Amino acid sequence: MILLTGGTGQVGCSILAKVQAHHGPFFAPARMELDLSDPQSIQRVLESRDWTAIINAGAYTAVDQAESEPLLAEAINSNAPAILARFCQKHAIPLIHFSTDYVFAGDVSSPYHEDADTAPLGVYGKSKLAGEQAIFASNDRAMILRTSWVVSPYGKNFIKTMLRLAQDRDEIRVVADQYGCPTGAQDLASVVLSILPRLMSDQNAPTGIYHCCNQGETTWAGLARMVIEASAGLGGPKARIIDISTADYPTPAQRPHYSRLSCDRLQKDWEITLRAWQPMVADIVAALLHEKETV
Repeated sequence: MILLTGGTGQVGCSILAKVQAHHGPFFAPARMELDLSDPQSIQRVLESRDWTAIINAGAYTAVDQAESEPLLAEAINSNAPAILARFCQKHAIPLIHFSTDYVFAGDVSSPYHEDADTAPLGVYGKSKLAGEQAIFASNDRAMILRTSWVVSPYGKNFIKTMLRLAQDRDEIRVVADQYGCPTGAQDLASVVLSILPRLMSDQNAPTGIYHCCNQGETTWAGLARMVIEASAGLGGPKARIIDISTADYPTPAQRPHYSRLSCDRLQKDWEITLRAWQPMVADIVAALLHEKETV
């Protein structure tokens, strides 16, 4: 049985949707059963079954709110992964954990490689970096997938926000000076399900930190335009996107100016390359609009 944390999040929902077709041996406990901020809750779940692998898709992801809840962010993003990592090391089972581009300062102009210097700007990024460090302090066979700007048909995300705003507004002001790459949770799920069997069967399978996101780069405004373009082409809501600067949209947490991730290592070690971000976004928009039509 494979333990999946964060089963109601974007990545967790995407994994469960993909394995449902062939009834994979996954168990995704509800938040009431597994509270990642409570070590005793985690331990109870770990001791409840004979796990064959753990996928930690659960995380504290409220970037701005983390500035006022640092202890909760640390508990979920750092302390919980440490507990999971120790358990996996003790029982010699794989751990796949997700991290973020926000572990970087964003003061560069070319994609970050896995061994680049980390310097998170806010509490969220610091807690995620602490989680990475805690994992490798007790588990030398863990797999960490750093990703960025996650979107999907599930949960709350940027694509859903743009479609909602476009229903009520003629213009939407969006930050145009932060660069990164949108990543589809469904594409991430495909990567996980591709690498997991080998991690479970081959003790020599490559592990460590890998960057995993869709190809290409854009700004939040560029992503917004793609969302609106895809929506308008399908008869959905549309609006004009107005470029603004980060200074025009102050937030409690500072974001990296440039956080595109290089995924060369994933291609080299696992022969995995995700598709470009544009068709991924178009697919999500189509799925969301179709969902509204059928409700």
